[in-house]
Amino acid sequence: MDMLTLRLQFVLLLALSSIVGAQIKVAVLHPLLGDLVEKVGGDRVEVVDLMGKGGDPHKFEPGAKELRQAQGAKLYFVCGKGLEPYLPKLRDAAGAQKVIEVGETLPTLKAEVLCDHDGHAHAHEEIDPHWWHSIDCWRRAATRVRKELSAVDGKNAGFYQKRATEVRKELASLQRWATTELAKVPVKSRTLATAHAAFAYFCNEHKWKMLAVQGLNRERVDSPKFLAEVVSAIRKENVRALFPEQRSNPKILRSVAEGAGVLVGEPLIADGGSSIEEMFRHNVSVIVGALGEK
Repeated sequence: MDMLTLRLQFVLLLALSSIVGAQIKVAVLHPLLGDLVEKVGGDRVEVVDLMGKGGDPHKFEPGAKELRQAQGAKLYFVCGKGLEPYLPKLRDAAGAQKVIEVGETLPTLKAEVLCDHDGHAHAHEEIDPHWWHSIDCWRRAATRVRKELSAVDGKNAGFYQKRATEVRKELASLQRWATTELAKVPVKSRTLATAHAAFAYFCNEHKWKMLAVQGLNRERVDSPKFLAEVVSAIRKENVRALFPEQRSNPKILRSVAEGAGVLVGEPLIADGGSSIEEMFRHNVSVIVGALGEK
């Protein structure tokens, strides 16, 4: 190996070490937030996902182990909208200025859910924290992430701006695809019946109606009389398929589907996935596959 080659390799190593050393550490409390921060931050950001893929955001709470993993983080990105009841403790541990509730600057929707009161089905509204089922919310979130990263790493503000612009373009393309695919479902069949009330933002964005069997609590077990009234509601809304989720109660869903005479579709991704695009493409494809014209 000649001297020139050695020098070039040395310069390359220095450049690479400079890039790694310039990274800022960021913690996220949801894997989809991690996907977004990685897309906007690129190689200037080290993302630590404290919950991990496959975790349940309704049950997860960071402990001492996770806080050690996040040690040195400049920012903590969380979903907000009441999803993380542990936020006061996280702010005490990490510093209030470091905890960024992405959802606080996004539209808030309430999901109409069926609940069991004295054995009867009654509809009422609850705040739906699942804003990640709206592509428009993700476009807004990309801007928020860009601003927060730029605030703690000003020298790379232009880099974050460029990448956030590209992310928004990709999301716009994903939205066009979703709109085209969902148009294959007849208008009379555009009711999304799911296990729990996680899709208000999705339905609002695409002008669908939502019907949730188990409200916001996917583990709730209801009375036979309540479930009979849910079956009646499904028939009334011309529902053609009931969609479970990875963690939904299969026994309840099968009972309701059999009673209503509807199909049980493939599971939807309700609370996360490995990437934003993967989640949307999976869910839209499953919905259209079950409800679209054959």
